[in-house]
Amino acid sequence: METSKIKKLLDAQVLKCNTLGEISQERLDPILVAYRYKDPSISLICALFSYGNVKQIVKFLDSLDFSLLTQSDDAIQEALKNHYYRFQTSQDVIALFIALKRLNEKTTLEDVFKSGYESNKSTLEGVNALIVMITDLFPHASKGYSFLTSKVTTKTKGAGALKRWMMYLRWMIRDDAIDMGLWKGVNKGDLIMPLDTHTFKVSKKLGLLSRNSYDLQAAVELTESLKKFDKSDPLKYDFALYRLGQEKII
Repeated sequence: METSKIKKLLDAQVLKCNTLGEISQERLDPILVAYRYKDPSISLICALFSYGNVKQIVKFLDSLDFSLLTQSDDAIQEALKNHYYRFQTSQDVIALFIALKRLNEKTTLEDVFKSGYESNKSTLEGVNALIVMITDLFPHASKGYSFLTSKVTTKTKGAGALKRWMMYLRWMIRDDAIDMGLWKGVNKGDLIMPLDTHTFKVSKKLGLLSRNSYDLQAAVELTESLKKFDKSDPLKYDFALYRLGQEKII
């Protein structure tokens, strides 16, 4: 498909998808839960658990008492002792809550992110700063927890796409009918696409992505392709591409 036709298709899809009604109980997305609170810590929990069946994700998130983020370690341990989700045990869930509670007692997620981001305007370095802080504040080692928080990433080729982290940044930094724009001072043009399997396949079919490996480098390359359509805000096409794949339009 010609570049101009792809842009026309995506721009039309953005207009269709960029409405709050696009996300509802009938058209579920984890941001539905995050949007109720518009809080960076709650949003991060929603983002990090966003894998698997969307109905199960939302059901799990709805079962959580987010007021625990201001309570004692013991209260968190007791309240979440029976909560688990797929690869994460109750101890993994507890660890994330305690780490975020401790982080908020001394700083903010936004400030930690910016401490990594600002020197090179690198969202990846900002994510790494958050991962280091969270894992340092409450050391906890398990496969499930490592999957949940991800590991510090210093390369893009062959590295995990960090889809859930990049989606979280989209929620925090972009501001429209869907994304919450809770953080200021971060350039939308520095964001990297939250690459999931739907977006990956659709982008390949449209010729926006030539890379065959589903990794962070593919996410970077797709972002660069989308910058040809909107250099200042390439991620405005994220939800549009996702819906094209999810609903099998392409």
